[in-house]
Amino acid sequence: MGDPTPPDIMRKTHRPLTTLALATSLFMAALEVTVVSTAMPTVVGELGGIQSYAWVFTAYMLASTITVPIYGKLADLYGRKPVLLFGIGLFLVGSIASGLATSMGMLIAFRTLQGLGAGAIQPVALTIIGDLYTMQERARVQGAFSAVWGVAGLVGPVTGGLIVKYLSWHWIFFINVPVGVLTFALVVAFFHEQVERKPQQLDYAGAALLCAGVVALLVGVQGLGMNLWALPVALGLLWAFVAVERRAPAPVIPMSIFQSPAIAISSVAGALFSAAMFGATTYVPLYVQAVLGSTPTVAGGMITPMIVGWPLASVFAGKLLLRTGFRPLIVGGLGLTMVGTVLMTLLLVQGASLIALQVAMALFGVGLGFASTALLIAVQTSVGWELRGVATASNMFFRTIGGVLGVGLMGGVMVSQLMKDPSVPLSAANALLGPERGHAAIPEAMLKSLSGALTTGLNINFWLICAFSVAAFVSGLFFPRVSRNTNAPLSSDSAAAPH
Repeated sequence: MGDPTPPDIMRKTHRPLTTLALATSLFMAALEVTVVSTAMPTVVGELGGIQSYAWVFTAYMLASTITVPIYGKLADLYGRKPVLLFGIGLFLVGSIASGLATSMGMLIAFRTLQGLGAGAIQPVALTIIGDLYTMQERARVQGAFSAVWGVAGLVGPVTGGLIVKYLSWHWIFFINVPVGVLTFALVVAFFHEQVERKPQQLDYAGAALLCAGVVALLVGVQGLGMNLWALPVALGLLWAFVAVERRAPAPVIPMSIFQSPAIAISSVAGALFSAAMFGATTYVPLYVQAVLGSTPTVAGGMITPMIVGWPLASVFAGKLLLRTGFRPLIVGGLGLTMVGTVLMTLLLVQGASLIALQVAMALFGVGLGFASTALLIAVQTSVGWELRGVATASNMFFRTIGGVLGVGLMGGVMVSQLMKDPSVPLSAANALLGPERGHAAIPEAMLKSLSGALTTGLNINFWLICAFSVAAFVSGLFFPRVSRNTNAPLSSDSAAAPH
């Protein structure tokens, strides 16, 4: 018989290179936040469709969010590797297709495809980290993965601005391709697992009801009066989802976990601060470029302090938990986000210092880093090992759903302001984001009216961001006293990621 040693060696996972692959996969997701936000005003200026501005973001987030629990189930059933590879492949196909889009409708459709792939990347990558490293080792790995988000936050706006200026906005999607191909190859070559088949099935009915309910809710929220019919439809679908989940043997989101006050309040607070965060990353660059007249690079640079401050603060939060407990970090962090968003709203005016605006965004990010880390680890501490995975996934789900609905609501506000004057065609608003030579084709009075309407809509959105931050802070005040388990991880791999 042959020597079994060589095949065994070949099938052994190479932890450092597998970890590198997971880091590059998360880097792709992190880069999407700043690069796309930086380029979107230019995209609208070229493709038109300012009325669909928010859908470029919400379609991506909605697709990635709803599929998170489904991919989690599939990873348990069929293994992490095939699910992660599928997600990376789908993400790359969506990226290439988005870069080739020639209309706003095509871009939204292909961003949805990209989001369907992204839904597998972050949760499965973080699950693999949990498989490969012990609790004690994860604290060290956390620092490296926090650095991934920090680097992406630094290079994203600059990269997006340079691409738009010297190449074309299409390349903001193509830059994912070499990173994705490298990641795919590393996972194939160096990550191996032995899958233990589990006798459980996907909750298809629950997943379908959840998807339909959230889409209907988004349509109703974004319609602002035009599609109010969707709100009762959404409530009916979500009620049916809860009823199905209570009876399902393997529910997408077990309703029983929300009997824990820590998990319930963390879900509410997470949804609220995510609405504020995604609103800021979506509309601050638009305001700085379209209203203040700055370049795409400067516009994207306004959100860099927030995206860098988040992971840096999350690392310190993990180290402070044993000293302070959860409540001080949660209340203090959410208080900082409230202060940061109030300052941001007051500073987003003509003639204001952009440096002061960046300081406000940094406060916002640092507060998010402290609060989000403490909230997530408190959730993980509140349940046993057998529920920790689903509790973590549910918390991430509510965070992103909050962001989707928040951005959708703000998109509806902006469009409603632009449509107030029936004599001004909505399509003319695209000229505000296009090159200056395009302004010449629009009468001066019309441009002035459009500019005023866009400014008003965005100012309302910034006060909505403040309202979400204040509500998150208030919900944090009700967070219960959760005992600190010294055997629990001091920091969370997923807490450092702004999603």
